[in-house]
Amino acid sequence: MLDLIAGFVRGLRGAGLTPGSRVALDTGVTPEAFAVRVAAHVVGCQVVALRPGLTREHLRDILARDIAAVLTDDAASRPELAAEAGGIPLLETSGAAWPPAPGTPGPDDLTARGDRDGTGVIHLTSGSTGRPKGTMVTYGALSEDWALQPARWTDRTRRLAARYARFLLFGTLSSAVMFEHVCLSLLGGGTAVIPDQPLRFPEVFADHRITACMTTVPRLYGILDAVRDRAVDTSSLRALVVAGSPLAPHRLTEAAALLGPVVHHAYGQTETGMLTVLEPEELAADPGLADSVGRPLDTVEMTVRDPGGRDLPTGRTGEVWVRLADAFHGYWEDPQETAEVLRDGWVRTRDLGRLDARGYLRLSGRTRDIVIVNAVIHYAGPIERVLASHPDIDQAYVVGVPDDRTGEAIHAFVVPQPGAVPDADALRGLVARELGEAAVPVGVIGIGEVPVAASGKPDKAALRASLEGR
Repeated sequence: MLDLIAGFVRGLRGAGLTPGSRVALDTGVTPEAFAVRVAAHVVGCQVVALRPGLTREHLRDILARDIAAVLTDDAASRPELAAEAGGIPLLETSGAAWPPAPGTPGPDDLTARGDRDGTGVIHLTSGSTGRPKGTMVTYGALSEDWALQPARWTDRTRRLAARYARFLLFGTLSSAVMFEHVCLSLLGGGTAVIPDQPLRFPEVFADHRITACMTTVPRLYGILDAVRDRAVDTSSLRALVVAGSPLAPHRLTEAAALLGPVVHHAYGQTETGMLTVLEPEELAADPGLADSVGRPLDTVEMTVRDPGGRDLPTGRTGEVWVRLADAFHGYWEDPQETAEVLRDGWVRTRDLGRLDARGYLRLSGRTRDIVIVNAVIHYAGPIERVLASHPDIDQAYVVGVPDDRTGEAIHAFVVPQPGAVPDADALRGLVARELGEAAVPVGVIGIGEVPVAASGKPDKAALRASLEGR
């Protein structure tokens, strides 16, 4: 790997790239893709990690922002990329002419040249709240990342790294979270295992003796369905890290029962990386923690604040604010959004939650995942949790759609438990008792499964569009 990185470093420099050059990374999941990103960092480039699923319009917008080169696996397989790149050089990681044949790495090949205060990477957010934003991270912040400095690892980090002996690498390397976790595996002496496509979950675990995997909530549900319905070998697993969207407490409890003490419930953002984790041993010792996302990492300072930015007492719900050395330093070409989120060294997560006396975080929704009915704000998270607490309901998702009388109306989509036939009136009554009549959904629609966006998260935009088309 070091030889491969060194070869790419020489190739990038030979192509005229220098510290501060902005390069777009449009690569799949391969050893070469990992190596070329690290090489770009060694050179000191600003790396723009293009995520899968970008629209052509968004791709055009990104490539118009002073991109010096595009690094890609195979330009011939990406005609839309070549068309939008125009005169920007396309450097193929698999090309015969570039990079030059790797040789023994010299000191200059592996000496990082990045400016500590300069931008090292721009990660694109999932776009779950609208157009994807670019989160800029300095080289200094990358150097402070909780996963990238083994000499600074805490006991919790070392425990997690020990479980990452064979880490399943799939999906995309452009994800800030995936990149830091594969680095955790490699720096802990583990192996990143790239399986053939298409992946077969959960059989892939046994096929490759996988010990660790990151997964979204919808994929976890599919794994649990398979394990529940047939004999599946998951005995190699040591860590299944679940993150990206809310996980109902009863499903976390079920996952622990079906898969054993391997499920880690984590919370983080593109802007910050991983913030909290609930370890399986903690859940086993206290099943009441099933509704939490664990405690903040030792590198994370966390508070809960009211709308005025004032700290709230333990147990009170408010917006979660965090401070950490490896957080992003601003949104790409968006000073207004940057000023909204970054405040005096703190990051406003725009997620709602509360901390208990032991430091465990319980999330209750996003500050902007709301439905405004008759000028009154209703957060989707609490309604979803109440609906999912009904014994007939497996999953629940709440959206708002325009309404001539009330401005917006609350609609709920529910995935029933196997064999159950939920009663819409009973579900409305449950919400009324728990949250009041004003929070009761106008419509309760049963669905077989939730649509999933390219990010791997539940696609609420698709749910909303299904209603607007009626």
